[in-house]
Amino acid sequence: RRAIARAATAGPHGLPLIGGGDWNDGLNRVGLGGKGESVWLAWFESCVLEDFAELLTLRELGEEARACRARAAQLAKTIDAQAWDGAWYRRAYFDDGAPLGSKENAEARIDSLPQTWAAISGAGSPDRVDVALLSLEENLVREADDLILLFTPPFDKTSADVGYIKGYPPGVRENGGQYTHAAAWVAMAFARRGDGDKAVRLLRMLNPVERAREDEDRERYKVEPYVMAGDVYSLASQVGRGGWTWYTGAAAWTYRVWLEEVLGFQRRGDALTINPVIPKDWAGFRIQYRYQNTLYRIAVENPDHCSRGVTLVELDGVAAADKIVTLRDDALPHEVRVLLGTKQPA
Repeated sequence: RRAIARAATAGPHGLPLIGGGDWNDGLNRVGLGGKGESVWLAWFESCVLEDFAELLTLRELGEEARACRARAAQLAKTIDAQAWDGAWYRRAYFDDGAPLGSKENAEARIDSLPQTWAAISGAGSPDRVDVALLSLEENLVREADDLILLFTPPFDKTSADVGYIKGYPPGVRENGGQYTHAAAWVAMAFARRGDGDKAVRLLRMLNPVERAREDEDRERYKVEPYVMAGDVYSLASQVGRGGWTWYTGAAAWTYRVWLEEVLGFQRRGDALTINPVIPKDWAGFRIQYRYQNTLYRIAVENPDHCSRGVTLVELDGVAAADKIVTLRDDALPHEVRVLLGTKQPA
């Protein structure tokens, strides 16, 4: 509660204050004067408020839950009114009201974070989210180099005092390179929009193994191909070179996106749902899950070759109510069958 209350700030555009930086702490001077605002933080706050409202509802604190949801809804309206740039969402506003992450900017013209979190939060207008993700894909996904950039172009010659991020060479780490933590959110955003083909294609681009299949790839990458790198350079002379390894939160996020978003495996207490978003050419997949002392064998079938759409969930041959598997620790093996399709089974 204290954290949410403290975050309930608003600048001249009605968006949360960015202060000394948000997720991208390198933007530590954008709002140093106390008026700069973060568009990404608005999406994130909206997401937190909705999640907290769910918890409050479970604790029968309905009035507080409604207040959280009202604040989240207002933030979404404010973002649409104040941060839409025509084909994507802006990243922030400086203390003087100038935009960052806008077509008006020569550098850092488009940033991935406001686009991905418009989808991840579920609060963005679907039509605008689709346009924003298309802009992200066109500007930030570099297929030829297997890179998903944080923003582009990198800071280089601007006189704007954005923060210590300008201390990195253009295309290194947060300064317009691939920052893998944020790149995982790009895959997550496409999964949330139901595009399993793109989500998996992007996740495979993030897989360090793919950067070590050929000798020339290994020479370019230069770091361990068996752990996630926190960043990968887009610097002209070092494109594809790996940065810091072993410490990045991108590893956990990538695991979660594969498991929870693509394979659709989500457990809440003793309730298990399987709601995949997969490439259309996948015939299915299998998961073995041990719940305490009990093994659940999960088989997902995709006979219609669709990306999503669960039509049937069976537990030991019996249709599961509401397509939810209630987990039991009875030390007996259980079979779960999940059917994807375009039509409900007869």
